[in-house]
Amino acid sequence: MSYKVLLKPFQTSYNTAPFSKIKEDYFLTAFKEAINNAKGEINAIVSNTDKPSFKNTIEALDFSGEQLDRISSIFFNLNSAETNDTIQKLAQEISPLLSEFSNDITLNEDLFKRIKAVYNQKETLKLTVEQQTLLDKKYKSFSRNGANLSEDKKVQLREIDKKLSQLKLKFGENVLAETNKFEMIITDIEDLSGLPEGTIEAAKQLAESKEKEGWLFTLDYPSYIPFVTYANNRELRKKMSLAFGSKGFKSDDLDNQQIVLDIVKLRHKRAKLLGYQTHAHFVLEERMAETPEKVQNFLNELLEKAKPAAEREFKNLGNFAKELDGIEKLEKWDGAYYSEKLKQELFSLDDEKLKPYFKLENVINGAFTIANKLFDLKFEEINDIDKYHKDILTYKVTNTNGDFIAVFYADFFPRPGKRNGAWMTSFKPQYIKNGENSRPHISIVCNFTKPTKTKPSLLTFNEVTTLFHEFGHALHGMLANTTYPSLSGTSVYWDFVELPSQIMENWCYEKDALEFFARHYETDTLIPMDLVEKIKESATFHEGMQTLRQLSFGLLDMSWHACDSPESIKNVKAHELNAFKNTNLYPDVQENCMSTAFAHIFQGGYSSGYYSYKWAEVLDADAFEYFKEQGIFNKQVANKFKDHVLSQGGTENPMTLYKRFRGQEPKPEALLKRAGLLK
Repeated sequence: MSYKVLLKPFQTSYNTAPFSKIKEDYFLTAFKEAINNAKGEINAIVSNTDKPSFKNTIEALDFSGEQLDRISSIFFNLNSAETNDTIQKLAQEISPLLSEFSNDITLNEDLFKRIKAVYNQKETLKLTVEQQTLLDKKYKSFSRNGANLSEDKKVQLREIDKKLSQLKLKFGENVLAETNKFEMIITDIEDLSGLPEGTIEAAKQLAESKEKEGWLFTLDYPSYIPFVTYANNRELRKKMSLAFGSKGFKSDDLDNQQIVLDIVKLRHKRAKLLGYQTHAHFVLEERMAETPEKVQNFLNELLEKAKPAAEREFKNLGNFAKELDGIEKLEKWDGAYYSEKLKQELFSLDDEKLKPYFKLENVINGAFTIANKLFDLKFEEINDIDKYHKDILTYKVTNTNGDFIAVFYADFFPRPGKRNGAWMTSFKPQYIKNGENSRPHISIVCNFTKPTKTKPSLLTFNEVTTLFHEFGHALHGMLANTTYPSLSGTSVYWDFVELPSQIMENWCYEKDALEFFARHYETDTLIPMDLVEKIKESATFHEGMQTLRQLSFGLLDMSWHACDSPESIKNVKAHELNAFKNTNLYPDVQENCMSTAFAHIFQGGYSSGYYSYKWAEVLDADAFEYFKEQGIFNKQVANKFKDHVLSQGGTENPMTLYKRFRGQEPKPEALLKRAGLLK
């Protein structure tokens, strides 16, 4: 067995990735060979003596590099979910190669000439809507990446892209290293006061696994979130909060301040080189929002609506903490703790009392049942395909006719080589080639509490909505039904991509849906309906503060990327404070900095796009209102959503698709009403 295993067609069930046969040292050689093969495919397009046509140029280009894409998806998914020092080191070597190859394509003049020739005659080509979209996308992917630049500027662009790919990786590695480095050992049982039993047991188990005495807490979400939410010891909450908030901000070898400044400057320089005012102008040209001005107006309009409510909620919370514990000044490490206490007092709703009703396996099956009722999907657990870790669950997805729809991987528990948070990804896209509909391999990755010796994995309600959120993304990937891989599944505008994920969260609040999965893990009794009512009532609890928090992240993102002169920014923290001035409720903590660990915008793809979570909330509230009007399992509405949104990927302008589903443009009123911000 050699690195060739990555290059040949996989001789596996459903053509799935053969993880057990892949050794880490195969990757570099395989990447180099796959890049060469992909270059060969590009050369074949360029040297074709036939007149440039949609088929021999645009379509051929979209189907090129398939082998390289498969290897990339395997490697970079492992780097997120199952990484180690070797993989991280390889990523630093491989990323510049891919960046270089990508530039080789977009700066290939002869290839661009062929694309331009097809583009210039698009009016006479009688293309389908999907083909028109692909042609536009291919042309723009060149023009937006420097194809119309002079030679010397193309060289500059290559340099910038190479540096950016390395900086983004380094940023992420530093954040992961900071997360893994911090450990808080508790040896005094008194210091565990207030913590849920399951959290204490998990901390004990973690300490034992590392051969340490006492209870071990880390910055991984299943450890960190319960600690700052429930621990009575204010000093220890502060210790955890400071550690979490100071990632990449300690002026040591894991510091990200200079990296942030460098990334922002290089992105701006790149945008200017391509003729755009700022990086945000460049990015938003390919979004529903279109311009930085529209984004700023959108964020500020919501800020105006949410701020009075947020200030009211914050004042009440401060008064509550003062009455309860004599707290004179509410600090960041008090927020989750007193919010939870107040929520319990107002709604008698304790996340810990809810958890027994949300056993992970039941919630997964609930999501599957809902997908079946809405979209006719069936999920069957299978064990004949390779996994990259023993904890992964694997499923064959079919429709009610028995047709194969997708392979679905689910990875639910934290481990040292896995980054925090939750995400959906794919190991193989869907497309139609030579008359065959090649189906996708979709994966969701979360970080939930692992089962302990005495308890199964029990989810907080927040984790239940997280699972449904990622499952919504997965449905978008699984139900894809487009011809071209680059337009398939979640390959849509970034401010549209969160609609399928966020709309799925709504079913978590509905009695008719909860009845499928919210059962006590010991007695199998259904969750009491008065608890369901409380969940719904409490859904808008502190919605003003939550909205303000999301808006602050969007405004911070825009402050970095819509800035006309980022080279004048010398101090990350000072810049951040200025960006937060209209959204700040808590006193600033000088040791903390958001930007240095803001992976969404400095490592992931959300630069100039963080607003899209709120943008998509407007879409999802409006869309779910349609379901509620007709019935949350109404087949007609579900079919319209499947046919016009989930299956269509990026084949048309998202607003066109949305209006086809909904019959109208989305209105923000549904969101404001749901959030309790509209009186």
